[in-house]
Amino acid sequence: MAETRQDATQLSTQDHREVEALFEKFEKASGDGAKEKIARQICTELKIHTMIEEEIFYPALRGKIEDDDLDEAMVEHDGAKVLINDIEAGQPDDQFYDAKVKVLQEEIEHHVREEEKMHGNMFQQARATDVDLDALGEQMAARKAELKQLAETQGLPPAQPATLTQEA
Repeated sequence: MAETRQDATQLSTQDHREVEALFEKFEKASGDGAKEKIARQICTELKIHTMIEEEIFYPALRGKIEDDDLDEAMVEHDGAKVLINDIEAGQPDDQFYDAKVKVLQEEIEHHVREEEKMHGNMFQQARATDVDLDALGEQMAARKAELKQLAETQGLPPAQPATLTQEA
């Protein structure tokens, strides 16, 4: 299976489409077993996606695009991580389970608009920099493969918020 090389923005865009398709599947699914399987898949995909963006993509862009956009993206990731951890800890028959998945979907749709669809979005800004997006895409793809393998063999740890103040 030959992998086509993608730059960092193309890789992230592909991730966005994949998770959007999973949310659609969740909406159409019936039965707790099917819903739970899809919700867990959504959570795993989003944990991997946020990790590769936060470990590789965002740091490479820091100081080269609007820092406010990067800061906002990090906070948006953290809001999603809180829901991801809650969904993973829950069961499909929990009172707010479907609502949490729906709100997660809405948060991700908002985040995707800001990264790739709005005028002056993060991906447009990234393409206008001197950052080697092809090399960054290779790094991100390698880390993604590593995290997918970890998810399949051991499972991923709970998502770690990076910007939220932890209460003592």
